[in-house]
Amino acid sequence: MLVSKINNTDINYCIYNASGVRCSTKNELNKLNISKSGIVLSKSCTINSRQGNSLPRYWDNNLLSINSSGLPNLGFDFYNEYKCINKPYFISLSGMKYDDNFYMLNNLNNHINGIELNLSCPNIKGHSQTGYDFNQTENFLRKASEILDDKKSDFVFGIKLPPYFDEHHFNKIAEIINNSKVNSITCINSLGNGLVIDSESESCLIKPKNGFGGIGGSVIKPIALANVHKFYSLTKCSIIGCGGIKTGNDAFQHILCGASAVQVGTTFYQEDTECFNRIGDELKEIMINKNYKTIDNFKGNLKYL
Repeated sequence: MLVSKINNTDINYCIYNASGVRCSTKNELNKLNISKSGIVLSKSCTINSRQGNSLPRYWDNNLLSINSSGLPNLGFDFYNEYKCINKPYFISLSGMKYDDNFYMLNNLNNHINGIELNLSCPNIKGHSQTGYDFNQTENFLRKASEILDDKKSDFVFGIKLPPYFDEHHFNKIAEIINNSKVNSITCINSLGNGLVIDSESESCLIKPKNGFGGIGGSVIKPIALANVHKFYSLTKCSIIGCGGIKTGNDAFQHILCGASAVQVGTTFYQEDTECFNRIGDELKEIMINKNYKTIDNFKGNLKYL
């Protein structure tokens, strides 16, 4: 019931991990490989390994999470060499410089099924989010498209976007995407920069950037849904819903807005790989009650009043 397609790549299960937590080490990737997750997506990687920001850099509760991890990862070579046997394997790329991304794109191993270019990390000190600079994004995607031009038709050229709020911004970034070879869009990365405070201690709850970090979890779902539906309407890309997916009903709403698949971040951190089974079972129950046999029966069919 939960089979889907991203670009021309078939996936047996439309729920998988967001890049960020529990996808950095070999053991974590292996665990995803044998889990229900429809895809294994790596941690956003840089050319060289990074320790990331100072601890504590993550906090969550039932409503939200805040993190300022700073891209801790084992480096491009590690993720490029890793092989996933049971399902498609995607690498998330987040070079510290534009040329770093071009180097990684030029050196992708043939067993990699797709990439997710991270244009939206809000947690690197001194670095702005590429996705909010339209000129840089246009130039960046033009060069990336040239590099990936000879990839097979089922290769997933994905980007992960920050949240947008203004109608003009939606239209502008969609125009840029439509003039590139991008065929998959993940909406959205965390909302940066937020601040979560503990009243008793009168202090921030994470250390980096004086407590500023990316906000995730249930609280961001309405913004994620709006971005999913907008880019579903404005582009021909496969849309990946990400943000506030805690239950099968959350996944149902993302797909109703146009998502071909959904990524789970905060809930994956809280529950580990069992979240994929639970969310999928809850989604299938909703589909059975509504007499939907596949997600294509309702994908993008959001009604307007």
